[in-house]
Amino acid sequence: MKLTGNKILITGGATGIGFGLAERFIAEKNTVIICGRRESALKEAAAKLPTVITRVCDLSSEVEREKLVQWVEQHHPDTNVLINNAGIQQWMSIDDANFVKRAKEEITTNVEAPIHLTTLFIQLKSLTTIINVTSGLSFTPLTKTPVYSATKAFFHSFTLSLRYLLAPKNIEVIEMIPPALNTDLGGKGLHDHAPPVSDFIQSIFEQLKQGKTELTFGFSEAMAKAGPDDLRAAFNRMNP
Repeated sequence: MKLTGNKILITGGATGIGFGLAERFIAEKNTVIICGRRESALKEAAAKLPTVITRVCDLSSEVEREKLVQWVEQHHPDTNVLINNAGIQQWMSIDDANFVKRAKEEITTNVEAPIHLTTLFIQLKSLTTIINVTSGLSFTPLTKTPVYSATKAFFHSFTLSLRYLLAPKNIEVIEMIPPALNTDLGGKGLHDHAPPVSDFIQSIFEQLKQGKTELTFGFSEAMAKAGPDDLRAAFNRMNP
């Protein structure tokens, strides 16, 4: 992937990893569009990044996903990079009264939405790159986030297939595999102990410059390289 001169759409780009990516890609002389469901968060992001383009979109809605792509086709037909970053993480137990409802929300946002967007965006003649943001939990789950972990395992597998399927179209597929980072994913304060987003962003851009298509950092690097025994040991440490 070339790192300058792109027009990039980042889902969930107003906060966390998405905002960190937007900030760095703008610094690398790219045009960046961010979308999200909260207009207030998009306005805060735009105040910090004056050149960023924003679009309100609730990715849990099939209709809104279609409207987003129609808007891109009309106003930004030169968009050549899609970053499927948006996701939600629910800390819950199988016997919670609202478990199924919350599970469906995660599956819709973390699985259905990026698959749908991918099928829509590959129709753009300008598209050259898709970056899917998965997780170190793709390899071994945190049982406090059982559905989130499963959705990321699904998305990891899907990304492997997608890379193969889009090769004939000359569309590059990159997997970005973050560990837990100091963001509000899952709720405020849950990841205060984790590394800062800035360290992760610096690392993954170094890997992009090297031409890598699987981008890891810290815990996720260890999990991506782990064998069955190491994964079992990691599961036991994470889920005592």
